[in-house]
Amino acid sequence: MPEPLHIESTDDRVVATLTRPEVRNAIDQAMVDALHDLCADLEAAPRTLILIGSDGVFASGADIAQLRDRRAADARRGINTRAFERIRALPMPVIAAIDGYALGGGAELAYAADLRIGSTRMKIGNPETGLGIIAGAGATWRLPQIVGEARAAELLLTGRILDADEALAWGLVSSLHEPGELLTAAHAMAHRIAGNDPLATRHTKTALAAAPDAHPGIELELQAELFESPEKERRMTAFLERRRR
Repeated sequence: MPEPLHIESTDDRVVATLTRPEVRNAIDQAMVDALHDLCADLEAAPRTLILIGSDGVFASGADIAQLRDRRAADARRGINTRAFERIRALPMPVIAAIDGYALGGGAELAYAADLRIGSTRMKIGNPETGLGIIAGAGATWRLPQIVGEARAAELLLTGRILDADEALAWGLVSSLHEPGELLTAAHAMAHRIAGNDPLATRHTKTALAAAPDAHPGIELELQAELFESPEKERRMTAFLERRRR
C-alpha cells in the first residue's frame, strides 16, 4: 500500500502531501498514524510545516468506511482530535494549502493550522450532522475563534459548504491563488517565516495559543527571554547599521 503522506524536508520546512487520491485523501487510521509520526519528527526538530493534498483535493473528510464502524469508545479516544491537537501544538507554524475539497475532518485538519491559504476552486465546510454525527475533531471550538460564533454556528448547524470567495470573505483563508500556484504561495509564506528569528516565531505562536487569562503575563515572560538573546542583539544591530548607511 502507498504511504498516506508524502514527506519532503529541508532545513527550515517540511511539505506533507496527503496521498490517498483513490478516496479523495480521506483521513483514515493509517493517515492519522502518519501524522503522529510527522509530529514526533517536528517536535524533535522544529520546522515550518506545509500541509497540502494530492490530485486537487485537500481532504474530503474522515474515511466514512472506518467511521461507520466506530463506536462510543472510539469517539472517546479522539482518534482525529488527538492528531489535530498535536499539529496545532507544533513549535513552528503550520500552513494549510487548501485546494479543492476540505470537508469534515479535512476541514478540521485545516482549522488546526496556524495559517490557511486556498485555491480559487477550494470548497470547505462541515457536513457531519447530515451523517448523524457532530464535527468532533476541533471545529466546534476552533471555528468560532477563526470566523466568530455566528458564522461558525451557521456552518456547523446547516452543513453548508463555502466556496473560495466566501472562505476568503469570512476569514477562513488569508489569500486565494490559482491551483497551480498554491504550493508556490505556501513556500513564499514559509520563506518569509524562515527569514525571522526562529525563537521569536516560536514564542509568538505560544502567545497566540495562550488562554485569555494568561495575557499579558505570558508576553512579558517570553519577551524577557528574547531581550536576553544574542539573536535579538545581532538582528537589531544589523538593522541600525543598515539605517546609518
